[in-house]
Amino acid sequence: MASRDDIKFLSNPTIGQRRDKYCRFKRFGIKYIDYKDPDFLLQFVNEQGKLLPRRITGNSLKYQRKVATAVKRARHLAMLPYVTDQLK
Repeated sequence: MASRDDIKFLSNPTIGQRRDKYCRFKRFGIKYIDYKDPDFLLQFVNEQGKLLPRRITGNSLKYQRKVATAVKRARHLAMLPYVTDQLK
């Protein structure tokens, strides 16, 4: 009988397995979200420059609000664009 290592899959067998979502701010103990750090804030923005929702990022409500405020402040100071074609 062939072992699992010998079998070649046509598609990735890990596709469809759910990963646990977690709030990275609670897990790593981040208290303050700096609006002057655009590289960090790009993790919460998609290619068009829109904010990613909580169900995708896994943030808690408290920190999602803080992220939204930080992104809006960074946009106001022209550190992040309001709209773009391909940001990442």
